Amino acid sequence: MDEPRHSSPRRWLQSLFLLLLFCWLGMAVYQAFKPLPEGLSVTAPLRPASDIRLLIDQTHHVGDQRVTQQAIFDEALALIRQARRLIVVDMFLFNDFASTADHRPLSEQLTDALVAARRQHTDIEIVVITDPFNTFYGSMQAPVIEALRSAGITVVETPVAQLRASNPVWSGLWHLCCSWLGNSESESGGWLPNPVADGKVTLRGWLRLLNFRANHRKTLVVDHGEDWTGLVTSANPHNASSHHWNAALRFNGGAALDLLVSEQEVLAMAGVEADWPEPAEMSSSVLPAVQVLTEGAIRDALLKMIESSEAGDRLDLEVFYLSHRAVIDALIDAQQRGVALRVLLDPNRDAFGREKNGIPNRQAAWDLHQAGVPVRWCNTQGEQCHRKWLRLDRKDGTAELLSGSANLTRRNLDDLNLETSVRLVGQSSEQAITEAREHFDALWHNDDSRPFSLPYAAFADHSRVRYWLYRVMEATGMSTF
Repeated sequence: MDEPRHSSPRRWLQSLFLLLLFCWLGMAVYQAFKPLPEGLSVTAPLRPASDIRLLIDQTHHVGDQRVTQQAIFDEALALIRQARRLIVVDMFLFNDFASTADHRPLSEQLTDALVAARRQHTDIEIVVITDPFNTFYGSMQAPVIEALRSAGITVVETPVAQLRASNPVWSGLWHLCCSWLGNSESESGGWLPNPVADGKVTLRGWLRLLNFRANHRKTLVVDHGEDWTGLVTSANPHNASSHHWNAALRFNGGAALDLLVSEQEVLAMAGVEADWPEPAEMSSSVLPAVQVLTEGAIRDALLKMIESSEAGDRLDLEVFYLSHRAVIDALIDAQQRGVALRVLLDPNRDAFGREKNGIPNRQAAWDLHQAGVPVRWCNTQGEQCHRKWLRLDRKDGTAELLSGSANLTRRNLDDLNLETSVRLVGQSSEQAITEAREHFDALWHNDDSRPFSLPYAAFADHSRVRYWLYRVMEATGMSTF
């Protein structure tokens, strides 16, 4: 018996559907596991360092009054003013999106300092590396970036499409259908709502955003007399972030040149050449010492710190996002070994005027709380507890501090975003480590006039629906954390 005439077109459509599905899945897998660009995921040597300073931005509330103390960009601006040969800045958020009159104009202040340096020292080389989010992927103008370019400063938007896929389900499709769509250099605005600022943006900008790829680094390198100075921070020159709780480490020596080399590799991704000095070989046996870490190397160093802790040691962690399963498991294991552990988390409530649902920190905190790990919440009121640092005080009198741009999430630790953190190793009495310890103690214990933190019960969330939503979001990358 002959087959119905319509069976052949149906088979053709089924075959086409299966082919497209195979291509989609194949591209998703490739984008998730493709080779990293050269020079990423770096573990630099431990290098002797001098003039190490811990810089803290801290907000607290007295009644209805907000009190903000800031040191990070004061130091960054001072370093830029004294530079004579080279300034390299790499910052994720560099804009005035969502800002109001009570925010510090960080983006304008940084821009003005760089432009002034360019005008005062005509031979100085200034390079600014940033993320394409600041122009919403080419669909809007960024006044600070235009001002830098007009002053003759090199501005490089990181080609984040070269990175592995944070959200492979979407990126697999995007690379097949839409990645060739771009915004013309003369184009400004579009017809869709802008999620972060006034005005409209293009559909193409939205499609690129959904890949959730980012250059999330926050670094500064400058010449400093005959030496070099590096600064690695959790803070962005983003006006609406100026009230956030942040930290930075500033240091002189060979590690600053390691930082410079790591930024040279980002320029290479964009096809921009740079001829900058590299560090000489130095002994790592001298303390204090600083080590530059990028991308997945941060995860490896973090896990090594936690796993090396023993009964009698102290681990203190404060972080904006905690969701990485290996990190959570390592913290629980440390607690069970008898390590004195304290975890201070942002409640994931505030996002520039919008209220969030507490994912992922409240779910990660539930895991820790069930295992007996002491957890408290940063008492934020509109701002964010934005630091990403871990300190280990060993019973033998040595200590380590790991601090920088990387949240403790799959996206930040598993070679997806561009990230930079630094590891400081020294005696427990080292000034920067002592200040970090004292600051954490103040946040944990509070005082009568400054309630910095709240008990676990204040934001405890034991919803199994939201818990498994967090687990799915972390595993798939279909999230903003």
